[in-house]
Amino acid sequence: MIDPDHQAISRDPRYRQLLRERGRLAAVLTAVVLAAYVGFILLVAFAKPALGRPIAGGVTSVGIVLGFALILLAIAVTGIYVRAANRRFDRLGADLRAEHDR
Repeated sequence: MIDPDHQAISRDPRYRQLLRERGRLAAVLTAVVLAAYVGFILLVAFAKPALGRPIAGGVTSVGIVLGFALILLAIAVTGIYVRAANRRFDRLGADLRAEHDR
């Protein structure tokens, strides 16, 4: 059985907007990370010599730097989502709950 309060919130247009915004952000961020990872894997598969080239004549290769950049990208994307959730999504959800709890 579904709680009547839950039904009321789920019919609220602001709740639907919240779901759309959250879903859109998640889809964009997922696409960014997926494109970066697929690009990296394609480079590994088809451009091994380029990834193995040392940077500035040192010991660190281009592939190591790109792999580290992927890790930083994943952390940044997580931070972007958390910031949006804390600033926008949580506030909208709290407003909806407060209004429907009256």
